[in-house]
Amino acid sequence: MQEYEFEHTSVLLKESVAGIFTNPQGIYVDCTLGGGGHSSSLVAQLEPAGWLIGIDQDPAAIHAGRARLAGASCRVSIVQSNFQSLGSVLDSLETGLVDGVLFDLGVSSHQLDVADRGFSYMQDAPLDMRMNPDADFSAHDVVNTYSEQQLTDIITDYGEERWAKRIAKFVIENRANGSIETTGQLVDVIKKAIPAGARRDGPHPAKRTFQAIRIEVNNELGILRDAFSTAVERLKPGGRIGIITFHSLEDRIAKQTLQQLAKMCVCPPQLPICVCNTKPKVKVLGKPVLPSPDELEHNPRARSAKLRIAEKL
Repeated sequence: MQEYEFEHTSVLLKESVAGIFTNPQGIYVDCTLGGGGHSSSLVAQLEPAGWLIGIDQDPAAIHAGRARLAGASCRVSIVQSNFQSLGSVLDSLETGLVDGVLFDLGVSSHQLDVADRGFSYMQDAPLDMRMNPDADFSAHDVVNTYSEQQLTDIITDYGEERWAKRIAKFVIENRANGSIETTGQLVDVIKKAIPAGARRDGPHPAKRTFQAIRIEVNNELGILRDAFSTAVERLKPGGRIGIITFHSLEDRIAKQTLQQLAKMCVCPPQLPICVCNTKPKVKVLGKPVLPSPDELEHNPRARSAKLRIAEKL
């Protein structure tokens, strides 16, 4: 694969760093290093006794992060891994409890903009969509091996696409003439499946289907709840977790997980008194933070972003 400069505009940068930063000598974990934007901002505020840990499964992000953070005055550790392994990463570094953990979910600008990664419906490329290029499973496997019902289910569940059943049917029919190899071929199939009237309004007709396939390839939703819970377990009292989401499916899991961790009682509602003796683990801090009009003007990709912050009790 050709190498490219890893460019990514960090969303809600000031708000997220300010939201989780409490200790200039603390330990902070950026679970989605990306281009290193959030990590650079954290490092700029950390004293030499501080420690920044960056995690990403994309080797391009690891390379870019190491270069960008090379001059840091604090300790920096960069680990190529999926944040679902957060616990084992922290164990391997023998960190103990940490002061802050940040998740910036979804696909990066770099992954969208580099055509041969196969994430974008705007550029023709091999069907790929792997955030970890070394993974065995790709968008090509989903599109060319899943049954009509499986395709319908993921496009419905992960893409919230009203034409999911029809798109799946058209994919299966097109596969009878040979496998679908490129993003351009898949876009053509989707456009044929969605009636012309429905294509005139709203986002690009392939947007929801591409999102669904990307989520399936990378198991993006399946790892979130456990990763958020692990992050909270690894926080010091007073430490904070920040979660930036970009679509309703991610945000629903983030919201529900934090609400569950903030509950004082998990007894069935029909019980007359509490018998669980559950203590809340976090306090949710305020309402979700949205991008400012100025940020939206300079970075339209931020338009659906939400930041949720919670503090460990």
